[in-house]
Amino acid sequence: EIPLRLVGSEMCIRDRTKIKQGQTITIIFRIKQNKPSISRITFQVDELSTAYIYYSNKTDDYEVRLNLKNLERVNFLAKGVIENSLFASAQKIDVDAEVIVEFARIFGFEIDFQRDIRKNDEFQIFYERFEDDEGENFKNGNILFAYLKNSGREIKLYRYKDSKNNIGYFTPDGKSIEKALMKTPINGARLSSGFGFRKHPILGYNKLHQGTDFAARRGTPVMASGSGTVERASWFGAYGKYVRIRHNSTYKTAYAHLSKFGRNIKAGRKVKQGQIIGYVGSTGRSTGPHLHYEVLVNNKRTNSQRLKLPSGKKLSKNEMENFNLEKQRIDQLAEISKTTK
Repeated sequence: EIPLRLVGSEMCIRDRTKIKQGQTITIIFRIKQNKPSISRITFQVDELSTAYIYYSNKTDDYEVRLNLKNLERVNFLAKGVIENSLFASAQKIDVDAEVIVEFARIFGFEIDFQRDIRKNDEFQIFYERFEDDEGENFKNGNILFAYLKNSGREIKLYRYKDSKNNIGYFTPDGKSIEKALMKTPINGARLSSGFGFRKHPILGYNKLHQGTDFAARRGTPVMASGSGTVERASWFGAYGKYVRIRHNSTYKTAYAHLSKFGRNIKAGRKVKQGQIIGYVGSTGRSTGPHLHYEVLVNNKRTNSQRLKLPSGKKLSKNEMENFNLEKQRIDQLAEISKTTK
């Protein structure tokens, strides 16, 4: 074992758990008096740091130095016009997939991106990016401002952390975009069967379909459309793998035919709005991969697509003063940010 002296860091490279299976380690040898010895070992410690174990002629010993990437936070404003889909149009102007998904999640309380979006709708995403020394985008930060012009209706949303450290997105007049339930619990899905009577695809006779079906690829994440407590997460007859969430004394939602449950999703667990509770599948009585989604109002199944949900909270007078300052700060940052169009 090589004795190591750390230079410029207190991190202990002797911790072999830092080296993972499949990791690349570069070893450079030197020849001294016809005997080979290690001159330098290089490996990646994590995404931001590289370790160099090298022989120092000065100390006649092996030393360790860490090279840390310097990341600069850059505010980035993406502007675009939707041609076919938000996803394709945003990627066309260099917006990463995770930012697009978060943008859709924020507007998911108000907009169904599969059915409500029209050609020539406009969007803006003002968000943080962390770039390395070479100007390459290393990771993405928070969305600070989100804008959507949908069928002539404009929606502007600002990120704001209140005095209790709760983070949300609010309209310029301080009204939260969040509602009791999201409009749809899944992104990029096609409405394949609505609420009402239909000829059942397996049973072959007319039957009341008391939910909404969304056709999507197997494995597509399914989100909790509202915060609440998991009442059931198990196999449930014709529903297959099934999750039901109680949101409050009035609302419950149910998700059926899942291929598998989300991490730690089980009866009694608390979930947050937008949290992944399962993945699209075709378990139970099903002809193909899809999500069967139900909204129960006072334990009665209701058409989720026609349900009028309570609006989100309005900021108090004291909070509005701080919110207006934050809104002004974000507007000023957007004016001097990097922009793509």
